[in-house]
Amino acid sequence: MRDLLLEIGLEELPAQYVLRSEKQLGERVAAFLSDARVNFGAVTVYSTPRRLAVLVRDVEESQQDLTETLRGPAKKIAQDADGNWSKAAAGFARGRGLSVDDLYFAEEKGVEYVFADRHESGQSTASLLGGLEDVVRGMTFPKNMKWGTSSLRYMRPIRWLVAMFGTEQIDFEIEGVKTGNVTRGHRFLSKGDVTISSPDRYAATLEQEFVVASYDDRRERIERQIEQLANEQGWTVPLDASLLEEVTNLVEWPTALFGEFDASYLDLPEEVLITTMKEHQRYFPVYVGDTLQHYFVTVRNGNADHLQNVAKGNEKVIRARLADAVFFYEEDKKTKIDDQLDRLDRIVFHEKLGTTGAKVRRVQQLALTLAPLFSADAQKVERAGKIHKFDLVSQMVYEFTELQGVMGEKYALQQGEDKEVAAAIREHYMPRFAGDASPATPTGAALALADKLDSIAAFFGVGMIPSGSQDPFALRRQAQGVVQILGDWHVDLPVDKLLSQVVESQVEAGLYDADKEQVKAQLNDFFMLRLKYRLQERQVRYDVIDAVLTTGLPVEQLDARAEAVQNMLSDEAKQLIEQLTRVVNIAKKGEPGLVDPALFENAEEKALHAAVESTLPETHEAVEVGDYTRAITSLRALEQPISAYFENTMVMSDVETIRHNRLSEMKRLATTIERVADFSALVL
Repeated sequence: MRDLLLEIGLEELPAQYVLRSEKQLGERVAAFLSDARVNFGAVTVYSTPRRLAVLVRDVEESQQDLTETLRGPAKKIAQDADGNWSKAAAGFARGRGLSVDDLYFAEEKGVEYVFADRHESGQSTASLLGGLEDVVRGMTFPKNMKWGTSSLRYMRPIRWLVAMFGTEQIDFEIEGVKTGNVTRGHRFLSKGDVTISSPDRYAATLEQEFVVASYDDRRERIERQIEQLANEQGWTVPLDASLLEEVTNLVEWPTALFGEFDASYLDLPEEVLITTMKEHQRYFPVYVGDTLQHYFVTVRNGNADHLQNVAKGNEKVIRARLADAVFFYEEDKKTKIDDQLDRLDRIVFHEKLGTTGAKVRRVQQLALTLAPLFSADAQKVERAGKIHKFDLVSQMVYEFTELQGVMGEKYALQQGEDKEVAAAIREHYMPRFAGDASPATPTGAALALADKLDSIAAFFGVGMIPSGSQDPFALRRQAQGVVQILGDWHVDLPVDKLLSQVVESQVEAGLYDADKEQVKAQLNDFFMLRLKYRLQERQVRYDVIDAVLTTGLPVEQLDARAEAVQNMLSDEAKQLIEQLTRVVNIAKKGEPGLVDPALFENAEEKALHAAVESTLPETHEAVEVGDYTRAITSLRALEQPISAYFENTMVMSDVETIRHNRLSEMKRLATTIERVADFSALVL
């Protein structure tokens, strides 16, 4: 056995794509070896801003032998009446590198077929590893580029390749870059090219050249260094997970340091300071207790030499940023909210959907319509709807787009707006991401729901529907937000009714001229997937999801329906589910009609009718209030009467009037059962 090393050297990678690319490379190499029937041991992946690498331990010297039994055509096709091999049999043998002398007959499921045994001796692993070229070329990335005269599209230009099997080099070439055993160290601290003596020395060799190849090791170093700085200074430095990941993937040799800015900048809203440090400069803010300080921590891609100069350079950059922020903040405070609203009509929301000002007016009207669902004050909703996007024309948000809504709330409060109205300006963007909270105020909830529904329906109306991984307007995220708000606020209105209402209003306003019924259908399908995702997140079984999923229920009721059905599943429930499913299936053969007890022919018919008469009202009542556990409990009372009915009653009687009467009973019962769940979808 030997170790295998593959390294792709690149120009600096976007930090947000490093880890997923590292994982992909490891999976692709492991799949390549498995497909080639080569046994191997532990797989270790490495990544830095300039490289993706994988080390595979204990790779066997040769692939496993392959022995397989192949089935060909049936005997009646493989031989003629005289026992001669047919063209089909000869072709089967030839296509597998065999002759007809290798064929034999064996029976399978009562039919004789031609079979052949094929043995393939394993080749040396070294002779197969040239296929790693396809592994490298086959890597996929969210964004690609071309460079020079290269025809290959890749995330960043490939600058070197290392491919080694033990001490032996694996030869292939990609876009003029040949493989070898030479890598590169730190861009500035290393002395130059570095030779890897063997795969197991990869990480250690790079460390000598100021490269920590392991993401986990770099992250741990950063955490330790920041913790040490914080302890020395008496600070608290929160380590935001996404920022820590990004910083880790921006450096190869991390060294933490701190700097400061003028304390007068602390007069800015804390969100402005945090955004400047984290989003624009990749700095970690510093606190003492809960109070933000005029210091920051950053991580250098280099050693500890001349840290004072590095700190001064960072201080100079953030000083300029914060000076701009002060100017924007002071200028924005001079402008009245109502004076800025007309400017929204000069901002294009989308070329097919008009201006942001027009969208604001649509959202305002829709929010007023939705306000009763949240018991929201109509006057507050009207005012919030009018001004909820005014901060988009502020200088602060123009420069710091991440602060949209946040600065709107602050400016609104400064100008005397109602607290709930001001909060709604921030909350109408919520939830901003998976795991984020829903709006906390009724006004914010109504406005957030209206804004998201308007955007989703409008883009669907002009044919801009998400497909595959393409979702440039984040419509999936917004739809998930709609579902979350409806559930968290216990809104007693089905999704399909909401969607229909929005589409009708947009078509009436002339926003688009698409077939509104088609748009509604597309939106319903789209939201079905979002509802399915919600149930999956709640650990609901896939078959239960199929049994309960619909856009025709309020989200809260859908949650309750799924929980009740999942909780009923047990061995004891099997017979009940089978009986309810049988009723639904046979009811498909009939039409709704009145049931005439005078046509009953046996006691079981009478018993079932009596049970239905007493049970259905309770089941209907439970469904109406969303108590699906009680609805299922009431249906349990029908298990024995249904079973006895089917044992003693032929539903499809030859007598038409009796057959119609029995199907009417089944249809009546099935209609109620289907309001609880599609029990036929359950897997027992």
